[in-house]
Amino acid sequence: MPAVHESDEVALGVVSLTAAARLGAEVVGTKAFNLARLAKAGLPVPAGFVVTDDALRQWQAAVPAIGAAVAALGAHRFAVRSSAAAEDLAGASFAGQYDTLLDVAADQVPAAVRRVFESAVSDRVDAYRRASAAAGGAGMAVLVQPMIAADAAGVAFTAHPVTGERAQVVITAVRGIGERLVAGETPGEEWVVDGETARRTRPAADEVLDVDGAERLAVLARRVEAYFGSPQDIEWASTTGQMVLLQARPMTALPDPVSWTPPVPGWWMRNFRLGEWLPEPLTPLFADWLLPVLDHGTAIRLRAELGMPLRTASVVVNGWYYTSPPPRAEAGFGRWLVRHPHILLRVPTSVLLIARPDRAAAHLARLTRGWREELMPRYRRTVEAAAATVESATPGALIDIVEAVGTVAGEYLWSTWTVAGSQWKIEAALARFCRRHLPELDVDQAVLAVGLPGTEPDLPDHAVHSLDWYWPTAGESSRPLPAPQPTQVTGDLAARRRAGEERCRAALSHRPRLRRRFDRLLALTQHYAVVREQQTRALSLGWPLLRRCALRLGEHLSSRGMIRQAPDVFFCTRAEIDAALSEPDNSHAHLGLRDEINDRRALWQRQRRLDAPWQIGSPPRIAAALSARIHPAPQTSQAGTLVTGQGASPGRATATVKVILDPTDAHRLQPGDILVTRTTTPAWTPLLAIAAAVVTDIGTLAAHASLVAREFGIPAVVGTTNATTLLHDGQTVTVDGSTGIITQA
Repeated sequence: MPAVHESDEVALGVVSLTAAARLGAEVVGTKAFNLARLAKAGLPVPAGFVVTDDALRQWQAAVPAIGAAVAALGAHRFAVRSSAAAEDLAGASFAGQYDTLLDVAADQVPAAVRRVFESAVSDRVDAYRRASAAAGGAGMAVLVQPMIAADAAGVAFTAHPVTGERAQVVITAVRGIGERLVAGETPGEEWVVDGETARRTRPAADEVLDVDGAERLAVLARRVEAYFGSPQDIEWASTTGQMVLLQARPMTALPDPVSWTPPVPGWWMRNFRLGEWLPEPLTPLFADWLLPVLDHGTAIRLRAELGMPLRTASVVVNGWYYTSPPPRAEAGFGRWLVRHPHILLRVPTSVLLIARPDRAAAHLARLTRGWREELMPRYRRTVEAAAATVESATPGALIDIVEAVGTVAGEYLWSTWTVAGSQWKIEAALARFCRRHLPELDVDQAVLAVGLPGTEPDLPDHAVHSLDWYWPTAGESSRPLPAPQPTQVTGDLAARRRAGEERCRAALSHRPRLRRRFDRLLALTQHYAVVREQQTRALSLGWPLLRRCALRLGEHLSSRGMIRQAPDVFFCTRAEIDAALSEPDNSHAHLGLRDEINDRRALWQRQRRLDAPWQIGSPPRIAAALSARIHPAPQTSQAGTLVTGQGASPGRATATVKVILDPTDAHRLQPGDILVTRTTTPAWTPLLAIAAAVVTDIGTLAAHASLVAREFGIPAVVGTTNATTLLHDGQTVTVDGSTGIITQA
């Protein structure tokens, strides 16, 4: 057949990919035009040719030209893809709307080209164009390239598609060609490359990329972004170690970058006080209603204990809860203090209780009696009285129940922070005593506070994964948690504890003053270890009732057409509930609220994927020193280190990782696995009873995971900040609960 010149190719509607860069997107389509420009700039793009819509008007003449272009490429199998002028744009990608034909034989390429052209007038394309308000009537072309024998393929985003973080390249990868990934048939392996640091954030069954491959791909993606001048969504393939580009288009619907700047100055922590009970972003109704009610209750208790009008301070940033350590003065505090200067006499005792509760034992005992004899019974009575009326309560009465129960629960919260929160500080005092006066014994003070009578290992129905009332309680779970089997463990630990006590007393037998001091510290440590478990166990006593009130309000709104279903109420605000209940039935008036709920739910789901820092803002010097005691810097990493945190329960365990973010997935944890999660609450106790070790993103020596791990005699590492993203299911690691280091086994 006579040679076909490039000018003839253009006339027949067939043009090489190299020449396509001169013709513009309106002729060769956006996909081919972008690839042609990248190839011209020296980036790795496979050769190919483009068939424009001119070919359809002279199809009989165009078919031989297509055949000649196929022969010139010298391949046996081909990929035939759409390249419309309205495709791969910043406002509308048309992703997956046109046909793509892969592994096409050389003699079948003309028929495949015709089929792709015909897909441009399909019903689905027309529907997408109308829904996205994309331009209609735009030109259509078809891109033909040799089929890449890919050993790996995938997608790379030059900005994080969830957080909008422009400094990160997010890569997904699969073995072979990338169609399974693009079609959503597999999630693929995921990497995040931040600067020069590459980390695998989601593993695949068969490892696809290594660190070097992820870093080289990120460099290539950044070159594409630099060429086009905006964040890009890139399809790539790797063949015999070489990366090639298959597509580049602007990222669509990219959120603004996330900022973790606090809305008010100060030092804000996510894993302190209430934050340890909120491992997820807050749902709107909790943040807008129940959280302020709890804060009101804590202010009442604060004033009762300290005699001052103070309240805890908190902020919500990107949906995540943060609090600041010192309580803040309420409005008019200065005038109040002028009228009550004698209250300042209480300050030294309060400061001593916070810093050294072992030296304020009498005051701590009074607070403990107040919890046990007055606050706990009042909390229980309030819940029981309200529970008897909740099913027949009017919407107004349901709101009153939430206010009453939430307020006393807030009081209870503050009590746990002062009473139960003293336990780890007393244990730390015992540890300092042992290090100073019993160095030759190498005593682990944690052993002296385990296997104690008085704790209840069973899981109460009111136990919660989070204090955000969106989450079901243990009694609502459709999947039962594993039953704790602590009897043998507790017996073994009790024997170890008694042996440790005898060794210490024997070593101090000739030093009676120190012996008495040891006995006092030991008694305090053991007493408050039991108190802590008893007190925190009952904290969520009101949550089944609070959730039922919220859901009943949701049922009222749903029955009137204001929301679609009762659980949607958790994505409303208190003002919206009040307004909806006061308006006459009119479902059309509330379509906007339904749409708003959908938007809030989608935003919350995006916020759940954020890697929230454990602290934001700047700590004052004294607070920084205190933080260093509570959150000591991780130990120096050693070879093979994967994650570092704070060693919270001694020992070493090598086993298989299970990352579990919600106790309803507890069935995935098998006896002897390593539990990796954001944080734990009493609802997680059955899982710790069967785990070989526990690793958490947030937490301190005072955290639930730390104390229960010591009681069960398993290693614990807390405060890692990112273990749930760096570790993955099926990975075999070694957890060292003394050094706080997790290494590859």
